[in-house]
Amino acid sequence: MKNITLIGMPASGKSTVGVILAKLIGYNFLDTDILLALKQGRPLSEIITQDGYDKFIEFEGLVGKSIKTDKTVIATGGSMVFSENAMKALSKDGTLVWLDVPVSELEKRLVGTLLERGVATPKAMTLAEVYEMREPLYRKYADFRLPCEGSTELTARALRDLLQREKLI
Repeated sequence: MKNITLIGMPASGKSTVGVILAKLIGYNFLDTDILLALKQGRPLSEIITQDGYDKFIEFEGLVGKSIKTDKTVIATGGSMVFSENAMKALSKDGTLVWLDVPVSELEKRLVGTLLERGVATPKAMTLAEVYEMREPLYRKYADFRLPCEGSTELTARALRDLLQREKLI
């Protein structure tokens, strides 16, 4: 069985939806943000502050490329799409689904600063600017785009239904 990899903006619900989806379909769950923090031995915000944006993107890409799993829902970091090698590896091993949440909703969900949340940006940016920069990459790599407007529970169920319709699970 192939993996289901969730891509999208910070606060789009990748981790929460991923856990619920994994329970609904009987898959494992993996969060690449947690994996990166564990491998580095420090929170994402420290990696960004201490090593800088480019190094963070490099570390994140190496984590994404190194994943060897099966029957797993994978929640990626929002900037994973900047690593072409990681995205190719994740795509080869499963289906990529973009959880697309309107910026206005992301702004409501995101508590604290972007840095506190571990959001990597090349310079100071608004959430709308981050979305504008990343959206073409989410569109490029996604096998499916799932517009998300309801609760994470409804999103997970809608995603399960989509995957069943497409005979991917």
